[in-house]
Amino acid sequence: MDLSKLIWISQAFAMGPPPQGQSGPSGLVGFIMTLLPLILIFIIFYFLLIRPQQKRMKEHQKFLAELRPGQRVYTSGGVVGRVTKIEGDIVWLEVDKDIQIPVIKAYIGGSYQQQS
Repeated sequence: MDLSKLIWISQAFAMGPPPQGQSGPSGLVGFIMTLLPLILIFIIFYFLLIRPQQKRMKEHQKFLAELRPGQRVYTSGGVVGRVTKIEGDIVWLEVDKDIQIPVIKAYIGGSYQQQS
């Protein structure tokens, strides 16, 4: 066995076990201190991910409720057209002259403004 390894091993045994004093807060305070990082992570996730997603979803539902014939819209599949009629959950889009296709209302992505 190498002498340097023997010295390291003897130093580790010389250090002895860690002290048996207080290891930190205990009881309710210790429990709260343990959960505090998880609570902070949840709060950060709520304000950075969950809340903005809910806001976007409300805006999209409001847009779909206010959808009227004549509006130019795009679908989540990339189809652009003008709304000709709305029948419950089905929206008829005119994608070209005299060509209309039915699209489920939930798949309307938003309003489309053609750029000049």
